[in-house]
Amino acid sequence: MLKLEVADRVARLTLDRPPVNAISSDWLAAFQRVLDGLRDRDDWQVLHLRSSQKVFCAGADLAEMRERFTREDGVEAMTQAAAAMQGLFARIEALPQVSLAEIGGAALGGGFELALACDLRIAAAEAKLGLPEARLGLVPGAGGTQRLTRIAGRAAASRLILGAEIAGGAAAAAMGLAQWALPLGEIAHFAARKAAEIAALPAGALAACKACIAAAHDPARDGYAAEIEASRRLYADAQTRERVRAFLERPAQPGPQTKE
Repeated sequence: MLKLEVADRVARLTLDRPPVNAISSDWLAAFQRVLDGLRDRDDWQVLHLRSSQKVFCAGADLAEMRERFTREDGVEAMTQAAAAMQGLFARIEALPQVSLAEIGGAALGGGFELALACDLRIAAAEAKLGLPEARLGLVPGAGGTQRLTRIAGRAAASRLILGAEIAGGAAAAAMGLAQWALPLGEIAHFAARKAAEIAALPAGALAACKACIAAAHDPARDGYAAEIEASRRLYADAQTRERVRAFLERPAQPGPQTKE
């Protein structure tokens, strides 16, 4: 269901549950186990999610939904399933490491909510993204209403969620739902390069930057104070001090020459 490779400080996790990477209870448990294992390792600082299928992730497992829906305790069972998805996606969002979703195909419902939990999203122009739950009389209950609104604003969230609209990758990027949109044939190379670039940055600085960005959306926190505290901590960090020292000791570059 999931294939993990860790190399060059990138943990590449491939969603591999044919045909559409449906999110089942076993899939959620397997993903939690992967995160448990990564929690105990210090050889990675980027989580790169990708898919081996034509779609990124089509959302909840329909067979499990049918079984839960017809049970006597179906309402509670369905609600608990949504809560389990919320829990996993919140854990991804809270990682101190950077998370990146490579969306090469459809990401719908819970599949898009998974991508929204990541820090960065790279979408194929041909991909389809959306939260169409309202068509079934439901709410995107795995964090979709909250993260989509925070990421792209109320107007874009209302358009997609209330209209049950499916957006192409390029349109999604234009609305701020993804940071990049590229042709499908280019996305894998671009995502791997972007993950490598981020993995080359200092882990402490990335974690601090993530925390400060999160503080900007938390009215209970003083984001400016978080910046100062992070700066104090990093200025005392040996790796940061060496990088800053090397930067400051570089020979001065000549400025542009002008003629009188």
